[in-house]
Amino acid sequence: MKIRKAVFPVAGLGTRVLPATKAMPKEMLTIVDKPLIQYVVDEAREAGIEHFVFVTGRNKGVIEDHFDKMFELDTTLEARGKKAEQEILAANQPEAGAMSFTRQQAPLGLGHAVWCARDIVGDEPFAVVLPDELVLNTPGCLKQMIEAATALDAKANLIAVEAVPDDRTHQYGICGVGKRHGKIFEVDGMVEKPPKGTAPSNLSITGRYILQPEIFKILETQERGAGGEIQLTDAMIGLSKSQKFYGVEFEGERHDCGSKPGFLRANIAFGMARDDLRDGLRAEMKKYLEK
Repeated sequence: MKIRKAVFPVAGLGTRVLPATKAMPKEMLTIVDKPLIQYVVDEAREAGIEHFVFVTGRNKGVIEDHFDKMFELDTTLEARGKKAEQEILAANQPEAGAMSFTRQQAPLGLGHAVWCARDIVGDEPFAVVLPDELVLNTPGCLKQMIEAATALDAKANLIAVEAVPDDRTHQYGICGVGKRHGKIFEVDGMVEKPPKGTAPSNLSITGRYILQPEIFKILETQERGAGGEIQLTDAMIGLSKSQKFYGVEFEGERHDCGSKPGFLRANIAFGMARDDLRDGLRAEMKKYLEK
């Protein structure tokens, strides 16, 4: 299965990390020295994605600017002989025409955001990547999913899943576990935020998906679900009646950067993963731990 396009829903308000996101999109909040959106674009590139589709909203123009060429900055760096900095910017620069931006004009939920990308995605399978969820691992989560998809039917759908404590399953979308095929399994039902004690498993649906284009027809008429929003999970339940879904228990450490504790943890985890930062960061943390 060839996956060429990835959709990045970036229209959310980031209310869990206010006031940081009052004027700054949450996707531009920095983990160590890169914004969140750069990490997930890098993950998609590693997985072989060729076209990046951003579903934006108001006050998100800085995301587009981040991936644009800044002639003034580049000229200044060149004049000052800062070749290392120029190389960093060049490595993050997408090819011309590799990125598309479309608007979600009302906050109607993740399912609606994905539907807004329908004309750009077209009639081919595609990935959905949530930018506020980072997975610390090499290879990345999306590459693991695409590699798993190569052995499946061309009309298969995949979702990344992670085990959560049994007493917290009511906070997530949860999938049932069917027949296993190596590292993946057939999804035997999905439910969005099941009541306590009713979850079919402890495997939560996380922020990485590979979906078939038939999902758009379902989303077009999808009724509002939890929170009064058009839920992607509800549309996937509808699609599962005619197409198979597989769960991928990915390798890696997931960080929910849309919450304040998760954001702080991600900075520590990604900092400690850097050879050039690890020792200094450990020394600084030790000072505070000893207080």
